[in-house]
Amino acid sequence: MANKKKTSKSTAKKEKELEEMVEKLEKNVKKIESEKELEEKIKDKRQAIKEDLQNQLISQNKFGKHFDDMIEDYLYFVELKETLQHDIDLNGIRYKTTGGNGFTTFKPNESCERLIKTNAQMLKILQDLDLKTPDDGPKEGEGDDLL
Repeated sequence: MANKKKTSKSTAKKEKELEEMVEKLEKNVKKIESEKELEEKIKDKRQAIKEDLQNQLISQNKFGKHFDDMIEDYLYFVELKETLQHDIDLNGIRYKTTGGNGFTTFKPNESCERLIKTNAQMLKILQDLDLKTPDDGPKEGEGDDLL
């Protein structure tokens, strides 16, 4: 049997492959960690928005399963919006991909277009519920002066 000598080229090639594998693993770990943070953020945001929307409906004397269902639809879109924004944060507006021919190209991230459509649907649901942003009271310079 002939012993195959390790050349500096084959060693360098294997080192490069190992470095690429380590980079991919590090990216995957960061992605998993950021997804866990995203889940917590969504959970907290969902609860706060749900309470706020329910309070607004109660103040308008609107009760019923129909309104509850619309709130759940809105909360679904909140989760979807956060997920799309997270994807854009991770991958950018355009992302790098390798085509079937082996060439690397950049493609637009579809999350950008879907985010716009999701926001439009969220606004439509708020409009159908006849809800507005909460009023924080008079702004500085408005209202009665005490002096």
